[in-house]
Amino acid sequence: MLNIKKLIAASVLIFGINGILLAHADAPQGGTVPGSVDDPVITKSYFDQNIANKIADELAKQTFNEEKIRQIIASELAKTGSAPSSGTGDSTQPAVSNSGLTVIKLEQGQLLFGGAGAEIIVRTGKAVAFSSTADGIADVTAGKDITAGTSVELNHLLIVPREGRGIKPDPKSNQDIYVMVRGNYLLTNADGSKVTP
Repeated sequence: MLNIKKLIAASVLIFGINGILLAHADAPQGGTVPGSVDDPVITKSYFDQNIANKIADELAKQTFNEEKIRQIIASELAKTGSAPSSGTGDSTQPAVSNSGLTVIKLEQGQLLFGGAGAEIIVRTGKAVAFSSTADGIADVTAGKDITAGTSVELNHLLIVPREGRGIKPDPKSNQDIYVMVRGNYLLTNADGSKVTP
């Protein structure tokens, strides 16, 4: 009977010490209590009303926004734009550089030179490809190369691989020719003078 009392007393003592140690381990460190002034808890509505608005205000103050980045890219592209060779000996004329699609009416006798990588789509009328070399223009839609003198299909995407290549009106046709161009290009008259956009 004495052993049972000693066993119970020892068990109570062990559980009591464990309880004190656990209570001490769970107690907030440094005297701060969660939810108090020293350690506040915020709600979602508080965050939405205050913190999210402050973050949005700071982002709005940033010096680089989407429009500023577009302007920087456009100015850098304009600096690196080079004029395609028109074959007239005047390669110093600057090419028009654009990142969007530009619609051009191609008149009889005019030449549309594409800069390297320029994209051309003939929308109406009859046009033929020309090149200063034996190589041609890539017709991406048809998956073939169009050599000089070959008729250009309507609504086919053409990519000019090198300067000195482009399209001109078919001399046998008098239809209006409208073309969409993206990238550097140079539009010249039959006498080699540059057509200003």
